[in-house]
Amino acid sequence: MLPVPGAEIAYTVRGSGPPLLLVNGGDGDAAMYAPLARLLSEVCTVVTYDPRGNSHSRLTGPSEAQWIEQHAQDARLLLDEVAAGEPAYVLGTSYGAMVGMDLVARHPDRVRALVAHEPFVVGLLPDAERWHGFFQEVYEQYRREGTEAALRRFAAAVGVEGPPEPAEHHPAPVREMLARIHANAETALAYELRSFVRFRPDVEALRAAPLTLVVGGEGPRTLLHRTTEALALHVGAGITDFPGGHVGYLTHPADFAAALRGVFGL
Repeated sequence: MLPVPGAEIAYTVRGSGPPLLLVNGGDGDAAMYAPLARLLSEVCTVVTYDPRGNSHSRLTGPSEAQWIEQHAQDARLLLDEVAAGEPAYVLGTSYGAMVGMDLVARHPDRVRALVAHEPFVVGLLPDAERWHGFFQEVYEQYRREGTEAALRRFAAAVGVEGPPEPAEHHPAPVREMLARIHANAETALAYELRSFVRFRPDVEALRAAPLTLVVGGEGPRTLLHRTTEALALHVGAGITDFPGGHVGYLTHPADFAAALRGVFGL
């Protein structure tokens, strides 16, 4: 556990070699990265963690709106704890990609290279205000009808399937992970979604950063493909297809690990 302002961050370290930080998106926790982390720990010191307010990372301050910049500070403090000043490779997915972008923009000396997987930078879209209005409606539906109804509406509009319900045919660790993720969804709807999508990346800093933008090339086209394309236009970068869809790191861990090693030169 790492104490940070307003929270305690639960983290896991695997392997040895140059540090590699894996940053979750949405309602995920460190267990979603476990298959990928085990593979990458052959060549790296892999750090995974539960974002503040999710799973084992409890809040020590009041429950209130969270911000990407706050999560990026958590990531920096975690690197201070485990990397001993050595710059880290970073993979961030969805919200986690935005955390990685803020981290590299504010602390370029701490990031050796960043892979941003389907960053949810809605604010860069020409119809951003329409989406902000929609996310407010999702929040209001959550307040009226509960988490599941709001998540179904969100998933249908964005084009990304939500996690399945825990079931008896799942192995026990998977059931436990899915139960945590479903519990985390309430935090995501109440305190993350509307504030996180207001994040505006430092485009000038990202143009000079060691940044690779990637999307899941095997899934359906989603809103996150649009946001990644918008960011690519702003920073003058190309986009690389990675295995699987939005959670390709979990569904295709071996192929995803190989693609990530290729980008990082590991």
